[in-house]
Amino acid sequence: MIDASTPKLDIADGVATLRLDRPEEHNRIDPEDLPVLMGHFERLLAEPSVRVLIVTGSGEKTFSSGYTIHAIRDHLDDRLEKMLDTLEALPLPVICALNGSVYGGAVDLALCCDFRIGVKGSRVFMPAAQLGVHYYPGGIRRYITRLGLNAAKKLFLTAQAIGDEEMLRIGFLNELVDRAQFDATVQTYVKAILACEPNVVASMKQFLNQTADGAIDLAAQRAAFMQSLRSDELARRLQSVAKG
Repeated sequence: MIDASTPKLDIADGVATLRLDRPEEHNRIDPEDLPVLMGHFERLLAEPSVRVLIVTGSGEKTFSSGYTIHAIRDHLDDRLEKMLDTLEALPLPVICALNGSVYGGAVDLALCCDFRIGVKGSRVFMPAAQLGVHYYPGGIRRYITRLGLNAAKKLFLTAQAIGDEEMLRIGFLNELVDRAQFDATVQTYVKAILACEPNVVASMKQFLNQTADGAIDLAAQRAAFMQSLRSDELARRLQSVAKG
């Protein structure tokens, strides 16, 4: 029997939307959702027409409360980390449209995305230390590389919630907007991405993430740069710009 509340993936006109769909339960993530999410990522990798992914939640209160509390002790294993690592490594830009507050493991899910757009009045809360959970390596890496050591320590070691302005200040959010401007702001990012050359975007995303993690391969970056200079797409786009 298919659970109607599992995460949904819709694809239209080069844009994929992945939606967490348990609004009455703060869009929590169940262990059974993990293979569903991995299946969605496999579909995206097999769909070359998809240029950008939007990850969001249903409702207007919570983006996601993270991993189901009752499953943490007996069902929290490396499957969650593998799912998040797969999301992070997708070769297309991922926009996290934070329709509300974000808690627990869903904070790391948001950090796996390339852009995070939030609504005013939202907050972030990482309760791992309060619960007695030592966070997994991939999540610690993402917190530090995305937010910096000081912000990561505050979130992890004090388990204090932070509000929307601090979310923006520490770089958790790229944009903080009124709810009335939320959808339009997301679409502004989508349109900008669709206007870019997808192969260059995928290549630069890979190298940006690797460089942030300290894995700098200058030879590979140089090769990608030289390949772009020889591409027919660059010639076409330069010609279009020259024509005005």
